[in-house]
Amino acid sequence: MAKRLAVDIGGTFVDAIVYDTLSGDLRLEKDFTTPENASEGVLSTIGRLSIELSDVETFVHGTTLGLNTVLERKGVSTGIITNLGFEDVFETGRYHRPREKMYKLVYDDPPVLIAKRYRLGVPGRLNASGEEITPLDEVALRKAAKKLVEDMDRESLAICFLHSYRNPAHEVLAKKIIEETYPDVSVSISSDIVREYREYERTSTTVVNAYVKPIFQEYISGLERNIEKSGFIGEFYITRSGGGALKAINSVDAPVNTIFSGPAGGLIGTVALSKLTDRPNIIAVDMGGTSTDACVVHNGQPALKYESSLESLPLMIPTYDISTIGAGGGSLARAEDGLLRVGPQSAGAIPGPVCYEKGGTQPSLTDAALAMGHLNPDNFLGGEMRLEVSKAEEALRKYVSEPLSLDIISACRGIYDVLLAKTVSAIREITVEAGLDPREFSMLGFGGGGGMFVPLVGREMGTKEIIIPQASSVFSAWGMLMTDIVQEYAQTVLLLLDDIEMVDLTSAINELAISATSDLSKGGFSQNSQLIEHFAELRYFGQEHTLEVSVDGISSLDELRKRFNEVHFHRYGHSMNDPVQLVNIRVRGTGVESKPNLNKIPSRPSVKPIAQLGTRTAYCFASGRLVEFAIYDREALMAGDNLPGPAIIEEMTATTVFYSDQKAEVDEYGQIIIAQEMR
Repeated sequence: MAKRLAVDIGGTFVDAIVYDTLSGDLRLEKDFTTPENASEGVLSTIGRLSIELSDVETFVHGTTLGLNTVLERKGVSTGIITNLGFEDVFETGRYHRPREKMYKLVYDDPPVLIAKRYRLGVPGRLNASGEEITPLDEVALRKAAKKLVEDMDRESLAICFLHSYRNPAHEVLAKKIIEETYPDVSVSISSDIVREYREYERTSTTVVNAYVKPIFQEYISGLERNIEKSGFIGEFYITRSGGGALKAINSVDAPVNTIFSGPAGGLIGTVALSKLTDRPNIIAVDMGGTSTDACVVHNGQPALKYESSLESLPLMIPTYDISTIGAGGGSLARAEDGLLRVGPQSAGAIPGPVCYEKGGTQPSLTDAALAMGHLNPDNFLGGEMRLEVSKAEEALRKYVSEPLSLDIISACRGIYDVLLAKTVSAIREITVEAGLDPREFSMLGFGGGGGMFVPLVGREMGTKEIIIPQASSVFSAWGMLMTDIVQEYAQTVLLLLDDIEMVDLTSAINELAISATSDLSKGGFSQNSQLIEHFAELRYFGQEHTLEVSVDGISSLDELRKRFNEVHFHRYGHSMNDPVQLVNIRVRGTGVESKPNLNKIPSRPSVKPIAQLGTRTAYCFASGRLVEFAIYDREALMAGDNLPGPAIIEEMTATTVFYSDQKAEVDEYGQIIIAQEMR
């Protein structure tokens, strides 16, 4: 077995890439997503690679199944069992209003995921130290389970008791009783999902896990059966929301950790590219068919957070700090009340943009790109599919141009401008508002629409360069090939540093590290291929949120306090003399996998000129008019090639467009480096 396979499912396309560890060759394929049965699209795309699955040693998969299940409210019927009197914790929450809704005069919370009648309380109580005050009432527990399962047809149960992060005994007992009585019911307990304090956030995370768990289990087990039928006997992994991957068999019990699995692949790839090409500061922009994701790698490190939210539901899971815009290549455009709107509705894979002629009637960004001349109608997916320009123009005229009294080109530019404004605003939030200057960053564009759209974003933000990598349309899948196996272990402490002994802190961290080492060893990783990192989550007493500080190399609490002050000063521009509180300790165990190298491409001989395919009339955003663009075949480009703008570079699964105030150079790795005039 000498191959590694990665497959990434998006809202419109499935991307697959296979790496031959012996020859170093990479092959990629792309096919349409199959919304009704996601595994069909995965198997179809793998089939297009024409490989023997018996030759594949590892299969890494990124999926948005859990994410879409919550967004579309298509999870299984779920109930909650908690402490008597705390049944409404999940609904009352913390009365936080989302930032984007802050100034709305009329605001309605999204419908609660689990209605009040499906949330039941039972007697039993632990104190904040984890000591039992009142034993768990097993009779009441059985009655609650019977009511939820037999009377209310709940297929999955979330169990979350107060202070179970300290002592999981009540939750473990409840799970044992319910599983013995109802073996077909899925049970999620918070102490298995989140061993950290904050009851509302812990409950919410556990509920989301319970809501998607049976669907995720069915998908993963079905996909595993199908690939095994085709001869696969290697290791099957799922990417985690916070980077790394875990065995598929381990992911099915805690699928909440894979909620942002798909977008994570792109950031894993960005971090790898940052190290391989010595670019420590990168803004990554992944433009797919349904959405656009943006994230930052600063000083070679991705932004990681341990609290996020999904549809106003807090999640206490490690995730990359990714900003998602509900607009992509398939986002629908229309005139509403005299205004042009783009997204969040998407044409998706079915029916797709109007130009696909699969039943779509409303124009999308892809239709606009085609009408402006940026896409070649005869060379989409390597010529496998023809795009109909007349159909795209007809839809643009009906839904945008005529209602807004614009010509077709102005309508198309308007669609681009709306999406550009959304994307730039989202990137400013994670750069400028975080104290980072975009002009000191490279911008990496990938995804199906990355090469076509990101040069405009970088041009608008003034980044020092725009990079379109090799295989840009399947870059997230490539990133999955670069992933390691990661496990996170956390424990809440919630004590002031003044009240802790260093020996006790070291002992507690070592216990977590032993668990990490043991689990990685069971996964087949030798001591030499294991990386164990130790962290503390700290804050000044009275603050709400924490900062993660590495405790590696620290031998005293004074050193830890000093390091926290330095991190706080670097992040917020000041430090304080207030008491420092240790909230959580955390250990990250990594099993290091072998990874593909970036293959270098040959340089162009001086006697061999750059071959131009021809020219095409297209809209230039720099000059604001239709001009002639030079057309190049990416496969024919060589290292050191310099291309003046405006130009369009075509390849099988992507198109790169840059303008008259930009120029491009092909580097030794085949990446297109677009430079621009600094503003």
